[in-house]
Amino acid sequence: MFEKLSQLIITISDLIWGAPILILLLGGGFYFLVYSRLAPLRFIGHALQILTGKYDDPNEPGQLRHYQALSTALAGTVGMGNVSGVAVAITMGGPGAIFWMWVSALLGVSTKFFTCSLAVMFRGKDDAGEIQGGPMYYITEGLGKHWRPVAVFFALMAMIGVSPLFQANQLTQMISDVVLAPNNIETSFQTNLITGIVISIFVGLVVIGGIKRIGKVTGKLVPTMVIVYTVTVLYIIFSNSSQIIPAFQTIFHDAFTGDAVLGGTLGAIIITGVRRAAFSNEAGLGTAPMAHGAAKTNEPIREGLVAMLGPIIDTIIVCTMTALAIIITNTWIHSDADGITLTAQAFDSAIPFFGKYILATCVIFFSMSTMFAFPYYGVKCLGFVAGTKYQNLYNYLFVAVIIVGAVSNLRVIIGLIDIAFALMAFPIVISTVLLSPHVKRASKDYFKRLKAEKFATK
Repeated sequence: MFEKLSQLIITISDLIWGAPILILLLGGGFYFLVYSRLAPLRFIGHALQILTGKYDDPNEPGQLRHYQALSTALAGTVGMGNVSGVAVAITMGGPGAIFWMWVSALLGVSTKFFTCSLAVMFRGKDDAGEIQGGPMYYITEGLGKHWRPVAVFFALMAMIGVSPLFQANQLTQMISDVVLAPNNIETSFQTNLITGIVISIFVGLVVIGGIKRIGKVTGKLVPTMVIVYTVTVLYIIFSNSSQIIPAFQTIFHDAFTGDAVLGGTLGAIIITGVRRAAFSNEAGLGTAPMAHGAAKTNEPIREGLVAMLGPIIDTIIVCTMTALAIIITNTWIHSDADGITLTAQAFDSAIPFFGKYILATCVIFFSMSTMFAFPYYGVKCLGFVAGTKYQNLYNYLFVAVIIVGAVSNLRVIIGLIDIAFALMAFPIVISTVLLSPHVKRASKDYFKRLKAEKFATK
């Protein structure tokens, strides 16, 4: 019975991630990029200025500063998707899938600009009277109350999409590979269950603190984990500098031929790349707008500019470094491993003995920070659907699901999360397209005022 259900989940996941979702995410991103006249890409410098706190005003509405909002959003994206998700992409679609991850991420920049601008522009109030931002609210506030069923559908799918199944599974696997196996402790259902319980207790102690506490924690953890991971991966890459150009050549060649994957087709490789990019940076899925909707600002466009940096940091930079480490070390050719185990083998190959322990430390930061951030999204979704009186029940459900993830099959987990992500994307992209004229008008006004301000200071 369980095996049939698992296979059904994987089959539905493969079916739903076909042409419709591909057209939706890539087509939507291309539309937003052209419609905005490349504004997200043209104002990256200004976005970095906003991130430094230059425009922060503590008296403006919201709960988080620009930096904290981006850190919270990145905690939900810069994580296991960048470490084991990239390995899954290469295993399923070959190195060429990385190229399509880049394409998806570049288009995702404009998608995040629009969705996160709308999250501030159309903030609503929950039943407790507190101002909230996010897709549920900009759908109902921007398109009207008759769109509430669509917003509720998104919220229900999001509660599944932001579950800790993948993070708990891969963190458990890493502990098994690095801690248990070297000490001759055989991995079993019981050991994974114990690991899951320990993780759930630790996460449970943190997530009850709420969004302000999560913002503070992730604000400190995200830069630390990115720096440690970046330095290590760059060492692996540049200690094999002669293989960098061949690695890129492999990516570009395989992106259009599929030679690296048995029976691979161009369509399958593109779908794999877009799938894993969505899992990595979540552009067009609606989670990041919930964090950015809590930013302390009256300028929707300003927050949209900050948000668009997410896919650049997450996929273009971090995912690419992981992919190069795996391709350069040739572990993807010589190993049958998948997920975090494949990445660990790449680290161990390049940095004998120490590599896997460095990765284990980074994985703890990645997975924990993601599991600290995700409950906030689930709480907001449950609060929207059932009312704020019941919203904190999600925290307890979240902690319990960690244990489920620790003892479940990786491919089934990926399939379930991918189904939820696909079903989240439809209401997000469609509603954002319908509301895009509001963002365009606000952008024109904001950049006009910005230009006048710069002119006045000269």
